[in-house]
Amino acid sequence: RSPMAEFVFSDMLARRGLGGAYAVASAATGSGTEGCPVHRGTRAVLQANGVPMWQRNAVNLTRADAEEWDLFVGMDGENVRNMRRILGEGAKICRMCDFTSRQRDVADPWITGDFDEAYADIADGCAALIDALQEGRV
Repeated sequence: RSPMAEFVFSDMLARRGLGGAYAVASAATGSGTEGCPVHRGTRAVLQANGVPMWQRNAVNLTRADAEEWDLFVGMDGENVRNMRRILGEGAKICRMCDFTSRQRDVADPWITGDFDEAYADIADGCAALIDALQEGRV
């Protein structure tokens, strides 16, 4: 989900004329995915929705990232807990859909098999997060 969010968020920023305003990256909070390319289900749903993507291999979140980045966005409660453990106190962390009208976890296509549902949650969350950033609520 995180590379999907990276691509969707970057595309939305560009479409709003904010492409250079924010640095965007994704990282895994669990083990076993480092070095893996973007999943074919993610590639398919992004292509179907006209979202540009680039070559991207998974990296893991590290404690050093807390010094480099201002905001960390998790897809669900488990991600948020892992991020707090990895980053330590003081890191600004939220869930992707915390700024939407229906706060929730992003559907996990590894569990549901539904990449379209994950995309819909991520697109909703990204739009709301951009609004919150622009309005100074984050």
